[in-house]
Amino acid sequence: MKRRILAILLASFTLLIAGCGKPPDNSKLNWPVEDFTFINQEGQNFGLADLKGKVWIADFVFTNCVTVCLPMTSNLAILQQKFREAGVDAEIVSFSVDPDRDTPEVLKAYGQNYEADFTNWHFLTGYTQEEIKKFSEGTFRSTVQNDPGSDQVIHGTAFYLVNPSGVIVSRYEGAYNTPFEQIIKDAKAILAKEKSGK
Repeated sequence: MKRRILAILLASFTLLIAGCGKPPDNSKLNWPVEDFTFINQEGQNFGLADLKGKVWIADFVFTNCVTVCLPMTSNLAILQQKFREAGVDAEIVSFSVDPDRDTPEVLKAYGQNYEADFTNWHFLTGYTQEEIKKFSEGTFRSTVQNDPGSDQVIHGTAFYLVNPSGVIVSRYEGAYNTPFEQIIKDAKAILAKEKSGK
């Protein structure tokens, strides 16, 4: 028990320090998202094809998380509302890193706890732990691994901005000091560029 508490406190402290530092360096991004088709909170197929031509935000969470997922999901709920208020047409995609526990029903209840609007916020599962680890590390350059000392999953806290071509163009701190206005500004810039055809 002490080991688990210590691990959680250490993880929280590390993430807090990271959140207080410099913003993530986006200069070396431009990462294409690997094609995927998973299962959403309604038990329906949902994948990259459904996001074609759209701006979207991605993150990695799990419902049994006792640390960073709580502020991350709260921040995404705030961002969804801010997108709406700013007239920004953007999707949100939350990938579960604990697919064995996070069934569509569990994910739907989790989203409802945060008053998520499922019309443009998609909670995904329907893969193995190894598959989401490979997907997260290969596409988003973000680790996913089980904590051997607990039932928790270690994962990144970034929010990723993906353009209509399915390319990751920016990332932001998602758990602490999330730059909501910058995310909105960047999303608007992508949408304006897409509209102008440039």
